Amino acid sequence: MKLQKTIAAPATVSGKGLFGGKEAKVVFRPAPVDTGIVFVRIDLEEPVRIRAIAPNVGERSRRTTLKKGPVSIETVEHCLAAVNAMEIDNLTIEIEGPELPAMDCSSIDFFRALNQAGLVEQQSQRREFTITEPIVIAAGDASIYALPYPDEALNITYDLDYGGHTGIGRQIYSCRITPETFEKNLARARTFLLEVEAKQFQARGMGTHLSPRDILVIDSDGPIKNTYRYPDECVRHKIVDLIGDLTLVGRAVLGRIVSYKSGHSLNQQLAHKIYEAAEKQERTAKFGTDALLDIRQIAKILPHRYPFLLVDKVIELESDNFIKGIKNVTYNEHFFQGHFPGTPIMPGVLIVEAMAQISGLLFSQRLENTGKLALLVSMDGVKLRKAVVPGDQLILTAEAVKSHTRTAHCKCKATVNGAIVAESEIKFILVDNDRI
Repeated sequence: MKLQKTIAAPATVSGKGLFGGKEAKVVFRPAPVDTGIVFVRIDLEEPVRIRAIAPNVGERSRRTTLKKGPVSIETVEHCLAAVNAMEIDNLTIEIEGPELPAMDCSSIDFFRALNQAGLVEQQSQRREFTITEPIVIAAGDASIYALPYPDEALNITYDLDYGGHTGIGRQIYSCRITPETFEKNLARARTFLLEVEAKQFQARGMGTHLSPRDILVIDSDGPIKNTYRYPDECVRHKIVDLIGDLTLVGRAVLGRIVSYKSGHSLNQQLAHKIYEAAEKQERTAKFGTDALLDIRQIAKILPHRYPFLLVDKVIELESDNFIKGIKNVTYNEHFFQGHFPGTPIMPGVLIVEAMAQISGLLFSQRLENTGKLALLVSMDGVKLRKAVVPGDQLILTAEAVKSHTRTAHCKCKATVNGAIVAESEIKFILVDNDRI
């Protein structure tokens, strides 16, 4: 049985961010069993904690960002790659600033700091997910595959195809990820940009503090005012990015990843797919069902009953930050009797109500909210984008923006087959049940 690990002592790194160029200080601290990898923005008036898991990823170009409401932590992938490669399960990462320091634009300084801190085993089994069925993500000519593999480790093959650019060309690299192979073959591989890309970034005010001596800027002849650390440094760095993004699964991934020209976007989509599969597997093993909260448990929390209870089960729950639930829409719903009975369509106001109910379940997770009711105060930016009909499975999500003693604010979405059918920002006031 593999045991969980954390670091033995605190460690520190500091430097300027890659994109923003602002000074940042990072302190790694040991964390208890089952904490996972948690970033903490300590430069804010109220520190904000964000777990490094797929649901907390924010949309960004050419980097990986974690978000919680309006708070973000930029460019986490090089740090997470070192954490993942060292098989660290529990870690608190305190950061002063909006972006992690880049140092030499590789992962080596993060790796050295964590290695110097040392590792300790903890008395709880390590969380792992073994890939048993292929998962494929593709966009244009880029693709990434997660495949079963007999070796109980993470194995990666990356095919980097810059065939039309003589400074890089085509590079293929395969490796089995261990702390030793990462340190020797991958950790020193740096971020790279084509010369035209570097000029475009700096024209937009990003990376203006960097010169070709600080980051690999490549023209048709190779690095400008720099040299490669490995002959195939570019593909090795792509693997570093991929290892970092796979940390977002929230547990060790065992299997083989095969990538062709993928970047952070495809990496993150794959991490999200694996995360969902792993969460479902753990729920099924623990409860015999994929529901974290079934209808009986939901009825103990929400005051609604038939025909107004519009959440069938909760399948994903991230503390009081994020929740995902399901409403199965059947022809037997009472509202289809009178709402366009010839062409049954679920009333949009009930979809919004279902989003409000999933939000109420989210805020009820706080101990101090036990026994309180979430009363609707306002709905902003309500959009009804697509009709919901009998047979649809409505996926309801709510992400907390703010939650205080008496008020709560969240962003909600409802989707069917991956397509958004409704969305809104909803605000509540939390009141004692006996005051209604």
